[in-house]
Amino acid sequence: MARGGARNRSGPQSDPTSARSDRRGLSFTALPAHGYDGTAPAWPLPRRAVLTWRTEGKERWQETDPDATEQVAEREAELWSWAWRTPQAWAWAQPSESWRLHTIAMWVRTYVLCESSEASAADKGSLHRFADQIGLTPAGLKENGWAIAKDEVAAKAAERAEPRPEGDDDELAARRRAIGGTA
Repeated sequence: MARGGARNRSGPQSDPTSARSDRRGLSFTALPAHGYDGTAPAWPLPRRAVLTWRTEGKERWQETDPDATEQVAEREAELWSWAWRTPQAWAWAQPSESWRLHTIAMWVRTYVLCESSEASAADKGSLHRFADQIGLTPAGLKENGWAIAKDEVAAKAAERAEPRPEGDDDELAARRRAIGGTA
């Protein structure tokens, strides 16, 4: 059993805005809020066969269910595509992070398994650990030294695009007159 020393999630997480973090040189890599625009890499894992139990008399065996196998493959492809549009995918696409590819794929596979009734408690626990490892949880973002950047440009554009309620212009003009401004 390990003894002593720092461990992952041991104690409070570092605050990137604190003076101590500045002294230690701690900084977070800003991930684009709009997500990753590149193409997703090819699926790295072999196709998962879904098995069903068959019985005949006293004999019992498992067979591949082609329809369920195809549904699982389609769901994995859908989730893989979604994952590669997240802000974290920008970090995964960096050459220094290419080693994460199989972990991301295992997160996808485990996620799809956890959507089914076949998932065990261990599967659900490993789903959370995979999500942490690839930065898909708030704790995982911090562990990886990532932060999703605020999209201030989009926020300003949305603010300008919001229609103002009728009468606001009249009310604003009345306020300006009341304080001695021009309307």
